[in-house]
Amino acid sequence: MRLPAWLEVAKPRLIPLLLATTIGGMALTAGWPLDGVTMAATLTGGAMASAAAGVLNCLWEEELDGRMQRTSRRALPSGRLARRQAFALAVLLTSAATLVLVVGVNPLAASLSLMGLCSYVLLYTALLKPRTSLNIVIGGVAGAIPPLVGAAAASGHLGWPGWWLFALVMVWTPAHFWSLALLLREDYRSVGIPMLPVVRGTEVTGRAIARYSWLTVLLSGFGMLALPSGGWLYGLLLLPFNGRLLQLSASLRDNPEDPQRARSLFRWSILYLFGICLLLVLARSPQAVALDGFVRVLTQLA
Repeated sequence: MRLPAWLEVAKPRLIPLLLATTIGGMALTAGWPLDGVTMAATLTGGAMASAAAGVLNCLWEEELDGRMQRTSRRALPSGRLARRQAFALAVLLTSAATLVLVVGVNPLAASLSLMGLCSYVLLYTALLKPRTSLNIVIGGVAGAIPPLVGAAAASGHLGWPGWWLFALVMVWTPAHFWSLALLLREDYRSVGIPMLPVVRGTEVTGRAIARYSWLTVLLSGFGMLALPSGGWLYGLLLLPFNGRLLQLSASLRDNPEDPQRARSLFRWSILYLFGICLLLVLARSPQAVALDGFVRVLTQLA
């Protein structure tokens, strides 16, 4: 079922994962759990900022979307939504997000949210995407900012655990996006977008995905140290997530031309990041804190 034009340009399917990493950033702080009002304001403001970024992205890429088979029926290139209406929606969403975050959370969270919006539209969409095959490696900073917003909302400042989750999302992004780019490489080639599979080929892309998957796995383990409590539970439950990620990335590296392998890794990468954030929240539960204390006692006795 097709979404209404005004909702389609906001790219709502991208928002839940961004909000999950925001909550993950919150769970890494001593301020967890947040009160309901602050939590609601953070997630509402973050969702509106993400929606505004999606609208501005659609405005910038209207002509490009019209030339790509996959995107030619989107709201703007198909004429179902006028540019002035989309721009007014983007301004409204940006203003509302800023107001909600400044009043309901704190100025630092609001500033970081606006930084994420600007980096997605200006750094990734306008500057990097049409110019370099490393666009998603550098431009991934936009998708990595929500954990910092969550940390700022919960504690009022940025500590190294928030930066750890920022870094994890950064290194997770290439494997996630390049697996999708393998599926869409002919569409990107037709309009001259230099995605890695277009510029360097599928074999190079498959090997790059495997390397970034290993880097993601190695970095994910530092969550045991980043968490104020519950690190042992997080580390234990993390093992099957990492095992599956490495399995799928190795399978794709062996046959990067297989669309089913690329699709499987793309889908799992989404579940993987949702899972990491869920583990961070579970690690802060009272049961996990008790387990963490028990393990520390055993360690001291040993």
